[in-house]
Amino acid sequence: MQSNNTSSKGITILGLGPAGAGSLTLEAWQHLNAISELYLRTSFLPVAAELPQNLRLHSFDYLWEEDEAEHPVEVLVSRLIDLAKTAQGVSYAVPGSPMLAEETSRMLIERAKAEALPVRIIDGMSFIEPVCRVLGIDLSPALVLADALALGSLLVPSFSPAQAALITQITNRQLASEVKLTLMANYPDEFPVRFVHAAGTDSQEIEEIPLWQIDHSPFISALSTLYLPPREPGTSFEDFQEVIARLRAPDGCPWDREQTHLSLRQNLLEEAYEVLEALDKEDMEQLQEELGDLLLQIVLHTQIANENEDFKMSDVLAGISQKLIRRHPHVFAEVVAENAEQVVNNWEQIKAEERKNKAKEAPKGMLDGIPHALPALIQANQIQIRARRVGFDWQSFEPVIEKVREELQELLEAKTPEEKEAEAGDLLFACVNVIRWLKIDPEMALRETNARFRKRFSYIEAKAAEQGKSLQELGFEAMDALWNEAKEVFAKDEEA
Repeated sequence: MQSNNTSSKGITILGLGPAGAGSLTLEAWQHLNAISELYLRTSFLPVAAELPQNLRLHSFDYLWEEDEAEHPVEVLVSRLIDLAKTAQGVSYAVPGSPMLAEETSRMLIERAKAEALPVRIIDGMSFIEPVCRVLGIDLSPALVLADALALGSLLVPSFSPAQAALITQITNRQLASEVKLTLMANYPDEFPVRFVHAAGTDSQEIEEIPLWQIDHSPFISALSTLYLPPREPGTSFEDFQEVIARLRAPDGCPWDREQTHLSLRQNLLEEAYEVLEALDKEDMEQLQEELGDLLLQIVLHTQIANENEDFKMSDVLAGISQKLIRRHPHVFAEVVAENAEQVVNNWEQIKAEERKNKAKEAPKGMLDGIPHALPALIQANQIQIRARRVGFDWQSFEPVIEKVREELQELLEAKTPEEKEAEAGDLLFACVNVIRWLKIDPEMALRETNARFRKRFSYIEAKAAEQGKSLQELGFEAMDALWNEAKEVFAKDEEA
């Protein structure tokens, strides 16, 4: 909603340009001469000293001073909205253009719309022109514009590292530090950046420094802009999607083009287990590689679905993001969860509500979400965990132990092969229950046992080879002695 009245209820947001009064628009200058009071996001502007003498100036600089306000932008917006409701309204000025990488303008317009307050925008020359001129870069479609206030509140950058970026309004060292930490999620600490200060003014400064150093700059002010050049090709998720799409293209790889969801099932399973192996070994270099292989399978399946017009990558990402946000109201909403048990209880309630909302689907039970393709040990653990959530579990540990003894006795008394197989399964299931009660993951426990057995058995093989004997020639007693020796050797290594 727009209004041209300079002194009526509502808010006027005007841009003061990137430098002195020479970069002001005629419309902005006329408005400044028609009002008596002006609120500035910051007073640290070259144009501030050249504004009409009759103007009473108010600055929000104090909000960004240490410990002054926890959420300075929200405080600023609320204050201006209150002033906009008065009979005379309010005029608010920002550096550059109010509609270009200016978080306060965006939030003000949203709040004003919600409260049915008129908004007038008086544009100004942006910071982009002088910054691009100083850097010698072109404002191409690949250049991202980001507001430091918004970026610093994130944990991960909102843009691809394959794109160059200009980050504006790094007004102080604290904000520079917050921006730096966000960027370091996708960029190396030593990534070379260019920090431009007061572009187009007599005080212009350009620093070529590593990313980790930006909050140490002595030139930071309201006119500071950070330029991030694009990272090397292949470092963004979109780059990887393009590689996979290219492999599946008509002139791509014959093998990749032939693959289907069904033909890739075994590949997906194998890659998942190779990730687990890297985790078991705590080998971070191998884990990085194996996660890439697993991601390949996910993106490849999604590309096949995209070609079949079933769904797109954006659908996959939106679906899981919405699910996580919906199921974590203690993080993204007002629900309180003081411990992990409350989180699990909330999770189950939300999932139950989701099942109710899917009226067109057949009703699902508590255990239907456990994939049948999971290894049996993992399935057993998951089945017991879900049964416990609704109260189907022993109340104390003693009957859990007694159940193992009972199942072992029934296995020993079983007569037919079929009976023995059934009782063996019951015994394993009961053992999983004991391990779960001890708060141990049975799959991880067994994997670690397997790894220890491999290591000790390899020791026996090596010792047999040193003696020039085969394992059969050693015999059980000698192998058992070497086994105990291996336990002592590896126990000492683990302690060291």
